[in-house]
Amino acid sequence: MPPSTAATGSSRLNRIRTYLVPARVVNLCFLIVLVSSTLLTWREVAVLEDAYVASQRNTLDKVSSTLDRQMEIGVNALLFFRNAMRAAVQTPLASDVLKNVQAEFAQQRQLPVWRISVDQRRTLPITGVSDAFVARHPLLSRDDPQMHNEMTAALEVGYIMRLATAIPAMPKHAWYVSRAGFYLSSRPTAVSAESITRYESLLAQPWFTGQSIHDNRFRGIRWFTSQHPAGLQEPIVTVSVPLDYAQYWYGVLAIDYAYSSVKQLLAEALRDEEQGEYQLYNNNLERVVTSLPAGVQPRNFTQAQREMLTQAITLSNSGSLRLGPNFVVWQKLDHFDGMLLHIQTLREGLQGDFGTISIVLALLWLLFTARVLCSWVVIRRMVSNMYAMQHSLQWQAWHDPLTRLLNRGALFERAKTLAELCQQQHRPFSVIQLDLDHFKNVNDHYGHQAGDLVLTQAARLIGGCIQGEDLAGRVGGEEFCIVLPGSTLLQAQRVAERVRERISRKEILVHNSQTIRISASLGVSSAEPSESYVFEYLQMVADKRLYLAKWGGRNRVCAVDPIQDAPNT
Repeated sequence: MPPSTAATGSSRLNRIRTYLVPARVVNLCFLIVLVSSTLLTWREVAVLEDAYVASQRNTLDKVSSTLDRQMEIGVNALLFFRNAMRAAVQTPLASDVLKNVQAEFAQQRQLPVWRISVDQRRTLPITGVSDAFVARHPLLSRDDPQMHNEMTAALEVGYIMRLATAIPAMPKHAWYVSRAGFYLSSRPTAVSAESITRYESLLAQPWFTGQSIHDNRFRGIRWFTSQHPAGLQEPIVTVSVPLDYAQYWYGVLAIDYAYSSVKQLLAEALRDEEQGEYQLYNNNLERVVTSLPAGVQPRNFTQAQREMLTQAITLSNSGSLRLGPNFVVWQKLDHFDGMLLHIQTLREGLQGDFGTISIVLALLWLLFTARVLCSWVVIRRMVSNMYAMQHSLQWQAWHDPLTRLLNRGALFERAKTLAELCQQQHRPFSVIQLDLDHFKNVNDHYGHQAGDLVLTQAARLIGGCIQGEDLAGRVGGEEFCIVLPGSTLLQAQRVAERVRERISRKEILVHNSQTIRISASLGVSSAEPSESYVFEYLQMVADKRLYLAKWGGRNRVCAVDPIQDAPNT
């Protein structure tokens, strides 16, 4: 872009800024309002989310505590059985009945399967296998001298088991499996060859083998899940504890919970609680039961979701996590080696109180945002209309309404600015003064409308010959002025000649079929870096040379002064 375009570019930039400043202010104000409302709404959403998470955790804690207390009944019973057997092993009852038990065992111990029953109406029978079976099994032994005390202790605990399993809140099946080749069950069956198979299957159960000193060094309670227990159609959950005395492992006490029983306990704990699915898992993250009714497919996790859940559960005993469309809250149980999960979908969450509040909050934000955007559109349009009106008034103040060129005041103001700029930049500055020849005759012969048409066509031709930061304006009736910043005298003379040629060649239609030709006389002046840049002076020089062109015959360009001053015309 040549240097001569700087002033016009600056003028256009100023006009653009005149519009952009209020538009930017409006945009900024509405942006601040919109961002502020969004941040406030987001803050409310965050607070609401925290309250929702806290509510879910409190609900799960309540349910897990209730379920824990129900599971604790069985755990306490199991510990009571162990303490009773330890006391009986340490201090056996010296009665004739118990002596008869020892004698009866001595008579039957070689049989493949045997049973000792003291009083079936009061206690539970013990069922055993032969010495040969014990000798073949690596976990069994009858070498302990306290074996008879263990057997009588099992019979004593049989009284307690029979009473305990009759209580509605207690589990219905309890076991004592001894390493001396016998077992005690709260649900005894008839003695048969299947009793050997049953005992052998008990020895293979993980809740028995997992209670060895190697696998359970702390000798505490452990939970086990059996998906396919022997002789049962449904999976079971077993809590077991080893029986030790004088650093010897005698056997294992266990209580079985069928999945249906655990599900019933979970259903009792979920009375009057909010919707959503509760799932009980063991420590291997295997689902035990779900709160959904039979026939309803429980929610499953993908492999990636299981890995995320496993990692989160490993780090904390309780917490919450978003897994896709589901919100999961977990809580580890104190009396069960596992955890309780509450899974709630987005739809279920929206149906609750927090979901209703969230929907209302979102609708309020959308309504407010819509009103803000509508207000922004209206105000932007008002600002645009005001700018258009201001621009129109400003244009009318600066331009001649007939020729649409700059008027005298606007031309002189801008020309002075350009002259000072060219002087500072050491660039030439030229001025062309133009006057239409015999214009009065056009008005006299064809009327003022024809004269206005001639002025309009001349202005259009003049405007087509300038470019960049050049200026053109109407400074009198039929007199025009052209300002050429950055142009030398020779360049300005060429522009003036081009304007003169175009005007002289133009045929102007003044009536239906009548055309006329007009001509113009032009005077050119220029300022070089060592000369005066005062616009009024340059305009006066160009005007003087204009009259020299008229004196010389009109329809010509005069760019130099003659040696002798020409007479005034």
